[in-house]
Amino acid sequence: MTSKADEALGYEQARDELIEVVRRLEAGGTTLEESLALWERGEELAKVCRRWLEGARARLDAALAEEEAAAEGGAAEGKRDGA
Repeated sequence: MTSKADEALGYEQARDELIEVVRRLEAGGTTLEESLALWERGEELAKVCRRWLEGARARLDAALAEEEAAAEGGAAEGKRDGA
């Protein structure tokens, strides 16, 4: 489960920490317990990053839909005005 502190992390912070976790896991030299803790932390950070990216995608989709609706509305008004 993601903690309140994780939810407050910005995308770049979570990504940078995730990169460090992966680097440490790949380097090896940690105990099984440490490796499991790092893996669990990596999973939580990946969730934070995924939420940020999904939120960004939703904002982009909404902006594009709004732009498209405005363009269609303008085209419909042009037809009514005899253009």
